[in-house]
Amino acid sequence: MGRRSKSGTGAGPDTGSDAGPEAVTTGPIRTITDLARLAGVTAGTVSRALSNNALVQADTRERIPALARAPGFRLNEMASRLRRQKTNVIGVAIPLGHDQRQHISDTFFMTLLGHLADELTERGYDIMLRRVIPDRDPDWLDRLIGSGTIDGLIVIGQSDQFERIEDAAEGYRPMVVWGNRQEGQRHCVVGTDNRLGGKLAAERLIAAGATDLAFLGDTTPMEFGARFAGAREVAERLGVPIRALPTHLAQDGMAREIAGHLDRILPGCNGIFAATDTIAVACLHELRRRAVAVPGAVRIVGFDDLPIARETVPGLTSIRQDIAAGARAMVDLLLRRMAGDETESLVMPPRLVARETA
Repeated sequence: MGRRSKSGTGAGPDTGSDAGPEAVTTGPIRTITDLARLAGVTAGTVSRALSNNALVQADTRERIPALARAPGFRLNEMASRLRRQKTNVIGVAIPLGHDQRQHISDTFFMTLLGHLADELTERGYDIMLRRVIPDRDPDWLDRLIGSGTIDGLIVIGQSDQFERIEDAAEGYRPMVVWGNRQEGQRHCVVGTDNRLGGKLAAERLIAAGATDLAFLGDTTPMEFGARFAGAREVAERLGVPIRALPTHLAQDGMAREIAGHLDRILPGCNGIFAATDTIAVACLHELRRRAVAVPGAVRIVGFDDLPIARETVPGLTSIRQDIAAGARAMVDLLLRRMAGDETESLVMPPRLVARETA
């Protein structure tokens, strides 16, 4: 993915010239995006201009509010909100560039969203939730932060959108992302040390007697890629083979993918590290259907330590990431950034929760 122009960043003033005259429209103005087309700039430039951001050139800062105040335009209330910089609404976006069939009803999303909703409503904010398929809406982030309807944004998962999030972070401060921290990145992230979690999982499987490992998960998302990298590091150091088997979280295909993987690796593989508890539970069900003993013939370790991990039979060994603490930290960091504070990313330590599957 090519990187876009850095207009509106610390690299220099925002000229507002990052869209050409061909973008101009004479249609009704209902959104920030419509106004951006009329002005020949991006939605992010409009947002910054309406907020009187000094990074936008003076003539652009004068021209865009004037357009927004023109008779007949339906953007006046939105522009007023931006100038006040207060809507009492926090956006929560879930980008699914890597797994487009996945749904918000996924157990991990629902767990994290529940904690976020509790924290935000306690602090007087409403939530605007959006599931994003970037292939269908490539400008999803610019449109969201430039909509004038939110005071700040929480993004759940980097998916394959790391570069787009990085670009937006240069000109839009009130944004916090749940995901994997990478050295030198600009956007503020809260998440678990996924690589360390992968190490803990592999160490546990091998200590439990596994001599041939498989990682079930899609390594495209940064979090899952880091989990596999950590497990592979341990496996290679201890001389144990490990392979990655792409497994997606969409419910309409997960069971079929897992069945296919087990057809290929059994017998032989006796240790499975699942990228999530959801995958681990589905794998456990398929092994039970095949009358394969767990942990006698195959050991399993999941990731997340969701409530369901305590309810499986046998109980699921999992790598715990503290989702509740992470949600509290995301809200705290976001509100501090909305107030103009500089904030660092937060990387939480994972913890092995040993149960019967390994």
